[in-house]
Amino acid sequence: NNLVEYVLIEICVIIMITARFVLYYVLVVVLNFSLGFSPNLHRSPNTGKIFGNARLPVKSVSLCAKIENELVGNEGNIGKIQSVVAKSMMMAYIASMCVALPLAMAPPAILHKFNIIKKARREHYSARLGQFCARWLMRVFPFANVSVIPASDGKQEEDPSVWVCNHTSMLDIFFLMATSKKLRGKNARPIKIIYWKQLEENPVNRIFFKSCGFIPIDMAANKAGEANEYDKKGFKSLLKSCKKAFAEGFDIGILPEGQLNPTPEKGLQPVFAGAFTLAKMSRRPIRMLAIHGAHRLWHPDENIGMKVTSRKVKLRAYPKGRQFTSADDFKESFSKIVGYFGAKGSDISMKDLHHYLFGKDQDNQEDIFEWMKGLVPKGSSKAKLSAAA
Repeated sequence: NNLVEYVLIEICVIIMITARFVLYYVLVVVLNFSLGFSPNLHRSPNTGKIFGNARLPVKSVSLCAKIENELVGNEGNIGKIQSVVAKSMMMAYIASMCVALPLAMAPPAILHKFNIIKKARREHYSARLGQFCARWLMRVFPFANVSVIPASDGKQEEDPSVWVCNHTSMLDIFFLMATSKKLRGKNARPIKIIYWKQLEENPVNRIFFKSCGFIPIDMAANKAGEANEYDKKGFKSLLKSCKKAFAEGFDIGILPEGQLNPTPEKGLQPVFAGAFTLAKMSRRPIRMLAIHGAHRLWHPDENIGMKVTSRKVKLRAYPKGRQFTSADDFKESFSKIVGYFGAKGSDISMKDLHHYLFGKDQDNQEDIFEWMKGLVPKGSSKAKLSAAA
């Protein structure tokens, strides 16, 4: 199995290296056209990468250096030129993923068709290859400044879990895939995401979702911020698929808001209890992920869309899964922890975080100190931990 996975990854590397130079040239043309410059290939003096020259009326400036200075070094809100550059990078990334994903899904599909590997193994390979494509192409097109706060050192494989996350942008799945290895650890089980079945109308989505064995759910079409109308007849099939996924070595991923959130800076949309019900029936803990800032790249509001206002994106994986006692308990904890991070890009106080993650009515100060040791740099004094709490 490891040999097959290695061969599949090598095939993806060859495909993407071949496409890399074409994609670079397309990016240079798009950027120069957007900014009104004339394209001319050039090697960056800083990194040695091939980009283009952006020729201004007064003097010639390296477009590669311009990208590096204005994208890599920028942390906050950005101006018009930086916005155009970031948007062009983002569009190139999305276009590249639309090409790379179907190509990457082909080898496992062929091996499965000829009965060389089983369906579950095909889904494992497809999920890993999808993550590889997302991670690699985000390095080629660094349209976002992504920071990751992992749940642990990733050395130990966690128990099967139900993962929940907020939903702020169409880019969320790309960021989660690209950072999965760092966010959840190298040994983390691949996730089968529960998704809206109508997304299969996009052929790339359909190929990728089917290849990875993601689990569809029927829901009436609506806009971001409108109430969801689910087809309750499909819940039995959903539970059966989730139970099978756990048995085959997958975790389950679900978005409790059930839709894109057009106002993440104000907190979450109404939270549904489906994740709690699923975790309770499968006797699995719930673990939390959080995303902040992705909506500033691609906003769920159609009137804003791809108007880039900031490149900063933060992802957070919270340690310690929990089996909640009630649906209201889950909703409150998810809203307090993930809702706050999604709005602010930072955590609530350590004491409150410990309370909502562990569900203790009487939090012991010594327990908090022990728990925080794994979340702060080594050498921190007890006084510093107390101040953080």
